[in-house]
Amino acid sequence: MDQKQKTLVIGVIGADVHAVGNQILYHAFTEAGFNVINLGVMVSQEEFINAAIESNADAIVISSLYGHGELDCRGMREQCDEHGLVGIPLFVGGNIVVGKQPFEDVERRFKAMGFDRVFPPGTAPETTIAALKEVLGVEGQK
Repeated sequence: MDQKQKTLVIGVIGADVHAVGNQILYHAFTEAGFNVINLGVMVSQEEFINAAIESNADAIVISSLYGHGELDCRGMREQCDEHGLVGIPLFVGGNIVVGKQPFEDVERRFKAMGFDRVFPPGTAPETTIAALKEVLGVEGQK
């Protein structure tokens, strides 16, 4: 790999304790060649931001499965900007809203909140990896 290894900060936001998907993403991202800082579950916005600053992260990847991701993620872009992480790519995925809602509507709301990519429940890790590589300009990495 001729480029610097990209660093991701990942975790499950808010009061969510769903750890399995987070572990799957951790292993998939690591195998894809990323340096992954895994914050685990029940992570606050502040913890994501502090870890991104400390690790000089290239992107923040937030998961949520308990349906309250929309509330938990509100203001994340503004918090990143205020802490000097202006323009850091923000990814979010999982069961991020309460109830069954058309994904197009959910995606529109999260993009309006400043998220670069939004993924529905059941998205394959490979889909997220491809999007990360595209957004971060990673080439030739398995």
